[in-house]
Amino acid sequence: MFALRKRVSNGCCSGIEAGNTLLEPRLMMLFFKNRLRSFGYAFRGVAGLFRGQINIWLHVVAALMVVVAGFCFGISKSEWLAVVLSVAMVLGAEAFNTALERLTDMVSPDYDRRAGEVKDVAAGAVLLVSLGALVVGLVVFVPYIIDLFSNG
Repeated sequence: MFALRKRVSNGCCSGIEAGNTLLEPRLMMLFFKNRLRSFGYAFRGVAGLFRGQINIWLHVVAALMVVVAGFCFGISKSEWLAVVLSVAMVLGAEAFNTALERLTDMVSPDYDRRAGEVKDVAAGAVLLVSLGALVVGLVVFVPYIIDLFSNG
């Protein structure tokens, strides 16, 4: 068993003496409480992403369709890996895009060409990731679709 040590100097555990380990019950509870709080913030962020953002809903509907197609065609484990990673990348890119848009609106409430460029670049990133996911989808599903029509 190993002991994880937190130093007081990093400021994350004020009031805890140096040399105490996270394996002590009091510190373990504090550690897990802080991790749980972090997950709470993350889930709140995901919920905020779905409020008022039509694009994320479009991506989720597309992802659900891809998952259904994957089960119907019985895609392989490596194909599932490619599909799941592609879906995660698109959803993550949309989350970053939304965060950048909201931050840009906050720091630049008036029209600013540079703020618009920031938003355009973020939207472009989502487009690039989505195009990559489309290519993955074509590589994975087109052979199954061709097989379906040639044998059906």
